[in-house]
Amino acid sequence: MDAATTMTPAAQAAFLADGCADVVSLEELEARIARKGRLTVKFGIDPSGSELHIGHAVTLHKMRQFQDLGHRVILLIGDFTALIGDPTGRNEQRKPITREQIEANMASYREQAGRMLDLDHLEVMYNSTWLRPLGFDDLLKLTSQVTVARMLERNDFAKRYGAGQPISLHELLYPVAQAYDSVAMEADVELGGTEQLFNFMLARAFQEDVGQPPQICMTAPILEGLDGERRMGKSLGNYVSIVESPEQQFGKLMSLPDTMIPRYARLAAFRSEAECKQLAVRLSAGTLEPMPAKKALAEDIVALYHGREAARAASAYFERTVQRKEAPAEMPEFALREQPRSVVAVLAASGLAQSKREAERLVAGGGVRLNGQPVTDPSAPWHESAPAVLSVGSRRFIRVLPPPR
Repeated sequence: MDAATTMTPAAQAAFLADGCADVVSLEELEARIARKGRLTVKFGIDPSGSELHIGHAVTLHKMRQFQDLGHRVILLIGDFTALIGDPTGRNEQRKPITREQIEANMASYREQAGRMLDLDHLEVMYNSTWLRPLGFDDLLKLTSQVTVARMLERNDFAKRYGAGQPISLHELLYPVAQAYDSVAMEADVELGGTEQLFNFMLARAFQEDVGQPPQICMTAPILEGLDGERRMGKSLGNYVSIVESPEQQFGKLMSLPDTMIPRYARLAAFRSEAECKQLAVRLSAGTLEPMPAKKALAEDIVALYHGREAARAASAYFERTVQRKEAPAEMPEFALREQPRSVVAVLAASGLAQSKREAERLVAGGGVRLNGQPVTDPSAPWHESAPAVLSVGSRRFIRVLPPPR
């Protein structure tokens, strides 16, 4: 609250716009702050997955900045629109999920968001509150305000239409429903990724139609995943969850391509644009080695979610287990009930592999070690009669205890 009283509307607007890909518009944001003071800020999230990742955190960081300036910040759970399935950015119809799946995914969203947001000053809403009771006459009125031609201006719809791929009618209702959320909430600002700008702009038109001031649309850049190419997503396996352990987060981040270090410094560690440009120059010129730069970056990101001490410990763990190939001092234990026939059987029983077939693939791929020695034969027997360390990759270790005699 204090920050809001000491910063002018122009200074607030410039601060909040920093790092955004789109702001429609900066002048409106400044004027709205000057006129209203405390703005209602909306960030909608589709509960199609159970974990938030550091790609989501790009927008969560911006939400926290609004919170710190005393604005009203709302996390909107799209529990009703998830029944439609968000078609944004897809070249095929997205399969809707069930209410049971939605409720399971929503259960931990608030707690996860609390890794970055001030939960004491966060409101959580669900769009089923106003969308479920919406009458058919109300829906007809909403849809009459937008043409099919305008819907086909959306890049994903245009591509699918041009390629002759089907677009179901219910998919066209998704941006309509999302836009109506802003009307129901009387949003002053909507935050999200760049792919949401069309929906945000549609909301402005709906708000003006009912006499509300149109919301300011602010989008954050999309963070690529650990592969450095595709958008971060759990289904692609290129993500870092904000609730993973410090060691898991650090280890994953160390697999980041060197070329992505400045971008992650900007979007995931939230360093200043000037600092990130200088980082890129030093890496390109060879005056800074990628390994120490990446370790410092990983430590900064882990510290956001677990604290600086845990981040330093994760860095030390990485150095021991990956760089020096030492087994960690502490690791989970798995007690055998009976003497197993093979290493593959232990991998599956302990949970290091989901199945024996996956365990065989891990062994064949060279990712399995027993007491520090590579296991290369998928049919290798288990001969250990004393506690043994079994590992998959460089971050997953387990101490296997022999069965009782």
